[in-house]
Amino acid sequence: MALRRLLVSEAIGTMLLLAAVVGSGIMGEQLSGGNIAIALLANSIATGAMLVAVICVFGPISGAHFNPIVTLAVAMQGRLPWRVVPGFVLAQLVGAFSGVAVAHAMFTQPLFAASHHVRSGAAQLFSESIATFGLLSVIWGSSSRKIAAPFAVGSYITAAYWFTSSTSFANPAVTLARSMTNTFAGIRPADVPGFIVVQILGALAAIALWSWLLPSAAASDVMVKHAKRSSVHGL
Repeated sequence: MALRRLLVSEAIGTMLLLAAVVGSGIMGEQLSGGNIAIALLANSIATGAMLVAVICVFGPISGAHFNPIVTLAVAMQGRLPWRVVPGFVLAQLVGAFSGVAVAHAMFTQPLFAASHHVRSGAAQLFSESIATFGLLSVIWGSSSRKIAAPFAVGSYITAAYWFTSSTSFANPAVTLARSMTNTFAGIRPADVPGFIVVQILGALAAIALWSWLLPSAAASDVMVKHAKRSSVHGL
């Protein structure tokens, strides 16, 4: 499969994910009457459902990473050529920022606006490391059940919205893009670097653990098998 098709798949999938994250946050906030719990419930359900949908749709094309952390983990396991990684990450970033713009356009917001939503402190940073560790663990652990994997990932993110104090970003592309939405789903730009650092640390911990628990398994086999086809290796 041509590299451009893989990259377009990653970009569109990530765009739809961010449109769901930001759009449902705006809608939830508008309809909740000031009840943050209801807004978060709407946000988490929409995000989890969209993840299931886009993984099912785009998984057979690009592997449905939608997350630089996943792409890097896959490359570290030798399941994706390193020369392809920059293209995947760039596509994910373009898709993420495009998704924010799409959501804003649907709700008559400025296409981009720096967030004022403070997400800082040791507890939230620790929370993000746990959220990312859990996400990679669910991806890796469900890789042998290819049909169930999209539902496992979507369910995990829905749950992680609630059991983590950071509401589980667990994705550097998502984190960067959400710094440009001054809405319910936003994160203050100053808080982004810390989130990304602990996301990477959490991912490294998950890779180390699962390389030991399942040494013969690949990180996210269900989400990356198509990205390693011979057409990619021949680029």
